[in-house]
Formats: sequence, C-alpha cells, structure tokens
Amino acid sequence: MDRIRIVGGNQLHGVIPISGAKNAALPLMIASLLTDDTLTLENVPHLADVEQLIRILGNHGADISVNGRRERQGESYARTIHFISRNIVSTTAPYELVSKMRASFWVIGPLLAREGKARVSLPGGCAIGTRPVDLFIEGLTALGANIEIDGGYVNATAPEGGLTGGRYVFPKVSVGATHVLMMAATLANGTTVIGNAAREPEVADLAKCLNAMGAKITGAGTGTITIEGVRSLSGARHRVLPDRIETGTYAMAVAMTGGDVILEDTEASLLDTALEAIRRAGAEISETNSGIRVVRNGAGIRPVDIVTDPFPGFPTDLQAQFMGLMTKSSGVSHITETIFENRFMHVQELARLGAKISLSGQTAKIEGVGRLKGAPVMATDLRASVSLVIAGLAAEGETMVSRVYHLDRGFERLEEKLTRCGAHVERVSD
Repeated sequence: MDRIRIVGGNQLHGVIPISGAKNAALPLMIASLLTDDTLTLENVPHLADVEQLIRILGNHGADISVNGRRERQGESYARTIHFISRNIVSTTAPYELVSKMRASFWVIGPLLAREGKARVSLPGGCAIGTRPVDLFIEGLTALGANIEIDGGYVNATAPEGGLTGGRYVFPKVSVGATHVLMMAATLANGTTVIGNAAREPEVADLAKCLNAMGAKITGAGTGTITIEGVRSLSGARHRVLPDRIETGTYAMAVAMTGGDVILEDTEASLLDTALEAIRRAGAEISETNSGIRVVRNGAGIRPVDIVTDPFPGFPTDLQAQFMGLMTKSSGVSHITETIFENRFMHVQELARLGAKISLSGQTAKIEGVGRLKGAPVMATDLRASVSLVIAGLAAEGETMVSRVYHLDRGFERLEEKLTRCGAHVERVSD
C-alpha cells in the first residue's frame, strides 16, 4: 500500500496547474446517461473516483473512450473522455459498485428519467456523516416517481408516460440531490421548479452542459432553478470547470510554508470566501492572467475563525485543510462545521504532529503552536488526508502519511505538483 513521505521546512515557489474539478466531473459523467448521443468532456482529472464511475457507467451500457493523446497542462494532464450511452443495458446499480463511492448513487436520476425505472444500492463513500438519501427520494417523488427501499436498494419507477414536472423545496441545501433532481427534470413532462437549490459552481456547470445538450434550465447558481422538460437530449462537448477545492488546498499550502506560487488555470470567483480567509491568515492573493498568485513572505500566520456553509460560504471540503493551516497560527482560532456531523476525524492525527486542538460539539478550538514535528499519521478521508500533507510541509523532520488511496480519490498528481515547487514529497510503495 502506498504512503506519502514528507520532509517539512521548504517554502513553495513556482507554478501549480489546477486540474478539472472532481465534484463537477462526476455529475457531468452521469449526465451522459440522459442521451444516446456522444457527450464529450474535456479537462477531466485522472482520479480514482473518476475511474470508479467509468466502471459504473460501463455497467449500465455506456461506451467510454479516452483520447490516446493526453493534453499537457504543466506537469499534469487533462483528459478528454467520450461517453456514448446509446443502449442502457441495465438499470441496476449494484452494491459492490455503489458502496465504493457515494456519488454513484446519482445515476438514479438519469436512469429513472430516460428508462422509467432504476434500482440503485444505498450509497457508500467517505465516513464523514450519515448523509441520508431522503432528499433525493422526496425530490424524485415530487416528479411523480414511486419509490420503495427494499433489501438495501432504492427501487424507483416512473408512471406511464414518464416523470411529470413539479415543485420541490429542499428543507436543507444538498448539492447531490440538486444534481439528481435537475437531471431527472430535464426529461420530465412540463416544468419543474427546485427551491432552496444548491448554488455551488458545480451545479451551474452541470446546468451549462445540460443546456448545451438541449435542456431548458434557468436559475442554476441561484436558490431557485427552473427546468422546462424536453422530449430528448442530444450530445455536446463541455469543458469541466477548475477544481476550487484543489485551488484552495494549494493556496493554504503556500500560506502554511511561505513562498510564492501561481495557481494556473483556475478562477478566484469560485472560492472568494475561502481566499478571503486565507488573506486574513496572512497571505497575499491576487488574480493574474493565468490564474491566482499566492504569496507569504515574512509575515506570520494569523488566527482566523471560520464557519462552514453552503456556497458562497466557506466550503466544508476545505475545512480540514484550513485547520491544518491554523495549527501554526500565532493565536487561537475556531472552526465550526455545519454541513457534516462527523468531519473532525483529522484532529487526532494533527495532534500526533504536535497540534493543540480541542472539540466542543461541532466547533474545534485550535491553539497555534510554534513548531510541529513530523510523525507517522493516517488519512481518514479525502480532505482530512490532505490536511495532514499541509501540516507535514511545515513540520520539522519526516511525516509519513498512510492510506493515501483517500488522496488519490480527489487530488491529481499531488506529490508531483508540490515537488515542482520545492517541497520534499514523495510516494513510497511498500
């Protein structure tokens, strides 16, 4: 099993190319089930979650091809993938596939809309909270679906004639459920209005692609999305937007170590709230023609309090990384997690490096320390794993991060990108 070895103490200087967003690529890939034409996606990151979803879509009959020529983007690569779901050969998403990645549950929307039925296993994924499927079921039921849960599977059927447009207001913002309901509604009869919809950039990116396929969606990126159903969707070509979580992660790495780095091929508007928190912590951040420049030379790390919130608030997917940054601040900071109820599993691992963190309910109190010291640590989930990398970059001596398969789910060529900027990071195979 691979591990990541980090020797801390080096500043970061150079250019880091930002990959396509995993959180956008996954729903875009699933949208290929809505049409029998070719959907071509550019700038798709090479990640374990993407490869797993390719296997899941293949199970449903999708014919998937990756361009033999990889498009060079710095020292990383952005792939172009073609999806053709001409014939849906199975409307069942089995447990052995869905249990490995929660987002694969989202196939229920396109399968139900196009085929009139779907049998999808209850999902798995990171152990960061229960994340029930109630909102998915309620939303699809509002479109006329009949849904039962039996034997660990969600069995959904549409009435004769297909789904029917309706109105559904989410009692709680859900990115995944917004994706699913929006996809299902594209082929429903009549107009669907989604209230309290997720406003994340990835939702707007999916709507942009669906509209290119012939859907009629307005309001994506706001709290109310309106979808006028159409009879069928065609193929399209779409470029996946930059990964705002990867952008924020590397910005925090520079703020942690000091240095001067250009984050290339990304957009500040995707994560304004997070960048403002990093500025308050002491880094200088500016937009450039090619992306974002992050600088911290000389100034110490200042304590900053944050509260995670749905977009445009501080992303929960950057909470662990920001906690890693705050372990070296000059005072006391507080982080309150409002999205998931079990997303502080990285605290005990950061403590192994010398961090001083105490928990009270959903709030973590971080007392900044003068020095962190390298130690063996274990990744517990995707974002927690990279928080350990950030802390390790500033720790004295060697930090060895195990269970890096979590990292491979969401960060493309992480060790290569950091090494190019002067970090001492390497992958070690046992």
